[in-house]
Amino acid sequence: MVNFASLSISSAQIANLDTLGYKNMTPIQAQSLPHILKGKDLIAKAKTGSGKTAAFGIGLLEHINPRFLGTQALILCPTRELADQVGKELRKLARSVPNIKLVLLCGGKPFRAQKDSLEHGAHIIVGTPGRIQDHLKQSTLKLDDLKVLVLDEADRMLDMGFADEIKDIIKQTPKKRQTLLFSATYPDTISKMSRSIQRDPISISVETEHKEGTIDQLFYQVKKHERNNTLLALFEHYHPESALVFCHTKIQCDEVAQLLRQNQIEALAIHGDLDQRERDQVLVQFANSSCAVLVATDVAARGLDIKSLPAVINYELPRDPEIYVHRIGRTGRAGETGIALSLFSESEQQRINAIEAYQNKPCICDVPVSLDRDPDFSLQSPMVSIQIDAGRKNKIRPGDLLGALTGDAGLTGSQIGKIDIFDLSSYVAVERSALRQALNYLANGKVKGRKIRGRKI
Repeated sequence: MVNFASLSISSAQIANLDTLGYKNMTPIQAQSLPHILKGKDLIAKAKTGSGKTAAFGIGLLEHINPRFLGTQALILCPTRELADQVGKELRKLARSVPNIKLVLLCGGKPFRAQKDSLEHGAHIIVGTPGRIQDHLKQSTLKLDDLKVLVLDEADRMLDMGFADEIKDIIKQTPKKRQTLLFSATYPDTISKMSRSIQRDPISISVETEHKEGTIDQLFYQVKKHERNNTLLALFEHYHPESALVFCHTKIQCDEVAQLLRQNQIEALAIHGDLDQRERDQVLVQFANSSCAVLVATDVAARGLDIKSLPAVINYELPRDPEIYVHRIGRTGRAGETGIALSLFSESEQQRINAIEAYQNKPCICDVPVSLDRDPDFSLQSPMVSIQIDAGRKNKIRPGDLLGALTGDAGLTGSQIGKIDIFDLSSYVAVERSALRQALNYLANGKVKGRKIRGRKI
């Protein structure tokens, strides 16, 4: 247990933390605060509820000069709810610093009132990327004196399509600033972002550090006519929440996807015969958790960026063991565990031998009869995708859709998933329970002052 009193922070701040019941630091606070207080850039892997708000809040309050009424700290959040939460927490922490002004800038709230608030200056701004960008464009917000930039739940902001807004906002901040990046996961997009916006960041994780993801590999020998039935048995036995199934041919992909759908397993196929629009739609649905199973050829699956994938299934083994390793590498990432299940026939034994030689370890082989079948098993994704007939060329941004759905439509930020904006259309994932509410709004409501059509895909 590390006490807050051990930090080099003001006695007023320690006294305030004491009144708030903050005695000992959480792991994220203990690991990050010494670096934050020294002004270092930080990339931290931390989930909601880990105490990260207090970590960056205590740190940035030490760096703020209350006598200078310019924006010295900016915290970007993916949703209005999170921004509200962060704002409330920071206001409590700021009680120890006299005359600190914090302004919340989120979509779905009147712009004019925010503008009036900014006219008198603000030390700390908390907001969503779209609305912050709006204020910068209108020159109602200036970031010339910014000392600390915080990206909270950065992975979620990228998932929701805010990459361009974030880049644009960062361009308008001083190069000499402290940048704190908090993310629940570490996809490649986060590493790339960190490299472009941070200077020698300290990297910390509150979970078990350097834990390699593990993949359980199992191989099932089948006769030719048993392949389909065994595939269904794998789903019924292992109950994966999501899976990527690899096939060799386009026809096979379509047939396998149809087989799964006929057996209450939600599935889509992707292969070279799809045009770009169809391909985009399928990839969007799988990436935003509105399609549970993707059936793909190796070529079609290229460029697939899935953060967490519980299972990869080889309907047939590839001839090249390197392709096999590449296929299964899509599960068990970033410290997660995954399972790789493969079907093979007696005539494909040489492929097993090649995989064993390549991995330098034996393959664990089993028989389909060992699988416990669950006749009531069905698989449906938690989210549903809505396609909107407007995109980048119509000046639609993720924040516009998020603002409309969490504002007038009445959805909460947690009911909205990934947002993807293409040139002429946009896709937003919503929880199944919120689909009707979202569609009802889009049938009659407006986004950016004009009516646009939305439909479930």
